[in-house]
Amino acid sequence: MKSIFFKISLLSFFLLLSYKPNVQEFQGQAIYFSKSTLELGNWGARLSEAQKKQVQARLKNRLEKTFVLNFNKEASVFNEEEKLDAISGATDSWGSNFSRGEQYKNVKENALVQVQEFYGKQFLVKDELQAIDWKLGKESKQIGQYTCFKATASIPSTELNWYSFSWGNLRPARQQNAAAATTESEEPEIKMTEVEAWYTPQIPVGHGPGEYWGLPGLILEVSSGNTTMLCSEIVINPQKKIKIEAPKKGKVTTKAEYQATVLKKMQEFRNNRGRRRS
Repeated sequence: MKSIFFKISLLSFFLLLSYKPNVQEFQGQAIYFSKSTLELGNWGARLSEAQKKQVQARLKNRLEKTFVLNFNKEASVFNEEEKLDAISGATDSWGSNFSRGEQYKNVKENALVQVQEFYGKQFLVKDELQAIDWKLGKESKQIGQYTCFKATASIPSTELNWYSFSWGNLRPARQQNAAAATTESEEPEIKMTEVEAWYTPQIPVGHGPGEYWGLPGLILEVSSGNTTMLCSEIVINPQKKIKIEAPKKGKVTTKAEYQATVLKKMQEFRNNRGRRRS
């Protein structure tokens, strides 16, 4: 009898050692609304106000977007909600070639994994997170129920839109070099973008929308160039568990390699158009 009692006591002891409370993993979801102003440049100066409004209506899907950021303590997944074209009722296939795809960031491992669709082919861009030298300020404001503090940074413009494309990138190298430097001793000028962010220490994670991260609290608002992203809704520890994993499908490449692929394809596209016109 004593032997049986001893065995039961011993089993109960080991069960207590192995018991782990079912504590829910910290998770959150933030919804961001992004709005960009339209810069028409010299071409826009020739348009009437009515024509400018037509252009803005046609490009509304590219100027106003909604994004979802799912996050835990270490990682986040940032993705755009797909919308139909305001006029045609179809998705913006041309714009999707140069828009940000599903983006996974791991602040602990300093890792970026981003899906990019380019002319029907899927790429899996793997690289390090862009380092950001934030300057923390004392200015504060309220965003919803959260107290936020201001932070600023200066970031190379090409690092904020590396997945995008500009026809100016196809200028002959000698023209770019001449514009960038006048002597061999001078370094090419790097165009910088000034960024203003508002973060809340009430949600102590280093995440934020898009390329932005690394502050002592979730970034709820960020402005850079002609674009502002503002968080409109936050849910902490939602009832339904959120999947926060790095995407796995696509041709593995780096940011630099992906940019080279896009430039080569767009150069071929321009050359083919030139041949058809001649």
